[in-house]
Amino acid sequence: MTAVEPLSGIPLPAPAGGEPYLLTPGPLTTARSTKEAMLVDWGSWDGEFRALTAELRRRLVEIAGGGDAYDCVPLQGSGSYAVEAMLGSFVPRDGKVLVLMNGAYGQRITRTLGYLGRAHVTLDKGDYLPPRGHEVGAMLDADPAITHVVVVHCETSSGILNPIEEIAAATAARGRKLLIDSMSAFGAAPLDAATLGYEAMVSSANKCIEGVPGFGFVVARKDSLAAAKGNSHSLSLDLHDQWAVMNKTGQWRFTPPTHAVAAFLEALRLHALEGGQPGRLARYTRNRDTVVAGMRALGFETLLGDRLMSPIIVTFFAPADPAFRFDRFYALMKDQGFIIYPGKLTVVDSFRIGCIGQLDEHVMRRVVAAADQALAAMGVATAAPPSSALDERKLQAA
Repeated sequence: MTAVEPLSGIPLPAPAGGEPYLLTPGPLTTARSTKEAMLVDWGSWDGEFRALTAELRRRLVEIAGGGDAYDCVPLQGSGSYAVEAMLGSFVPRDGKVLVLMNGAYGQRITRTLGYLGRAHVTLDKGDYLPPRGHEVGAMLDADPAITHVVVVHCETSSGILNPIEEIAAATAARGRKLLIDSMSAFGAAPLDAATLGYEAMVSSANKCIEGVPGFGFVVARKDSLAAAKGNSHSLSLDLHDQWAVMNKTGQWRFTPPTHAVAAFLEALRLHALEGGQPGRLARYTRNRDTVVAGMRALGFETLLGDRLMSPIIVTFFAPADPAFRFDRFYALMKDQGFIIYPGKLTVVDSFRIGCIGQLDEHVMRRVVAAADQALAAMGVATAAPPSSALDERKLQAA
């Protein structure tokens, strides 16, 4: 692969060693310098590593706009570990949660709450539509027992960017607490803690900050962290205890992902160099616009209209042509240097193309060209989806 053109002063080389670009919602393609940061071994108890942890926490609160009212608690494991930790630590055992669902990750939150034994109700919008503030307000008015609202910021099973501002306003107006799964959006989509007033937000190292897998993190109100003592169902996932120990000793309670932390500090440096959240959002938006325009020109249809489509990942309907098989399409795309993502819709066949990671619009043009070549190799005459998929989209949107 040849290097792509620099963007905004940030060089975006092709992945090292000819490895493919990851067009997924994370793990994603990382910068060479981020990979190189993992070449040093760290002692988890050492003062230099504790300084890395402190810097990580400070910078994430800064990106979140949390000021003195918020703190950051990193936690070993995947993003789902951090989501479960957030739910188990901040929702008391006698609490009740309203889960806003429009895809697989809202469904996973509901399943997690079931494991935790926390009472919950759902607002299920299907695959195509976002929950709206007035709907949240109506459900909260009808059920005073609800203590918390949980929403996925970007539902990557469809690519919807949910309207966090109106959901936060409806929740705050009724004195309830808001928990946000911003796993695939934090660092690119705006999520200002001081404006939204959420109780806690969770994300992961290997998403829009463009680090590597190994830990998630929660940005939460300090008073809520203090009040969370005794809520958790789990020693390992107890955010209050992790927070208290980190503040006392500077250390993680259990073995930290030292190399992932070092890589994340480099990823944070690159994030700031690109212009922080606004700069990253601008690049991801160009990526989305480029791939959507190109794929539509090939005949593909997007699940969502332009108004609801996030700059994180785009869902495309699978073509109706009987010559199209996703596993073959995937292999042909990989052969040309691009790993795409299978669909996760509940009703129709689809696939997804991520817009995040060390990619720019020049790479996305190559993605479109690779898709064109893959269709030709498969003998697909048209990329148009089945009429049933379009009918389902109209039905859901009605």
